[in-house]
Amino acid sequence: MAPQPSDSAEGLRAAGNRSFRNGQFAEAAALYSRALRVLQARGSSDPEEESVLYSNRAACHLKDGNCTDCIKDCTSALALVPFVMKPLLRRASAYEALERYPLAYVDYMTVLQIDGSVTSALEGINRMTRALRDSLGPEWRLKVPSVPVVPVSAQKRWDYLPSENHRETAKSKSRETTTAKSRVPSAGDVERARVLKEEGNELVKKGNHKKAIEKYSESLSFSNLESATYSNRALCYLVLKQYKEAVKDCTEALKLNGKNVKAFYRRAQAYKALKDYKSSLADISSLLEIEPKNGPAQKLRQEVNQNLN
Repeated sequence: MAPQPSDSAEGLRAAGNRSFRNGQFAEAAALYSRALRVLQARGSSDPEEESVLYSNRAACHLKDGNCTDCIKDCTSALALVPFVMKPLLRRASAYEALERYPLAYVDYMTVLQIDGSVTSALEGINRMTRALRDSLGPEWRLKVPSVPVVPVSAQKRWDYLPSENHRETAKSKSRETTTAKSRVPSAGDVERARVLKEEGNELVKKGNHKKAIEKYSESLSFSNLESATYSNRALCYLVLKQYKEAVKDCTEALKLNGKNVKAFYRRAQAYKALKDYKSSLADISSLLEIEPKNGPAQKLRQEVNQNLN
């Protein structure tokens, strides 16, 4: 006789995980549903646990080919805890299966903002780009919904699975990251990245910094080897007062090109806005070693020194 699951939400979730691992997806979905009812009945506010249960149940629906309910559960999970990779990836897969390519594109792009090394999202973007170009024509990018800007706090965040086997999860994630980092962009990828970067530059000139961020992010999904793309996106983050994101992008730009003057200047500006004046001065000093007569940098140094005094 099979052991009966505990009536607690935690016990029901654990039982659901076991059923999922055993390929019993309908049974797992029923157990996750019971766990959700227990959580909701006791009235305790635990959005993360509730979000996990919705996402896990969505995985069951996806395995069973029930894409509509998968999308509903992923949307519920993300309403509780935004910008989590697993429900985004599951919803993207469901949208793709239903040929709702614009929405799948948005979810894959959102995942790549969180972690640009996720192979399944990179491959998904390539598929969606081809499908959207074929169905909507060369101006397809103007016809898809805007991609939300992911806050830096959500980037590179570890995610949950409908399984308690976290050790295997870590191994799988490590393999995925290693594969993506070792992937050399093709000539076509590099060209697509260049075109998208230029489109981002044009949007910056028009003052549309939010849309420009989307273009730069998409460009980086094809090739993340261009220092200027990171420093250009950092400029957009500065304008939008998302200073931590600007710092992060400038740091990535400088890893690729240690003499990127714009990256040093923009990171110094971001550090100043964050009131990290010592770091700001350090970047200004590095910039002035490269370009001793850089007027904006000299002016920024005076402003930072005034804040320190």
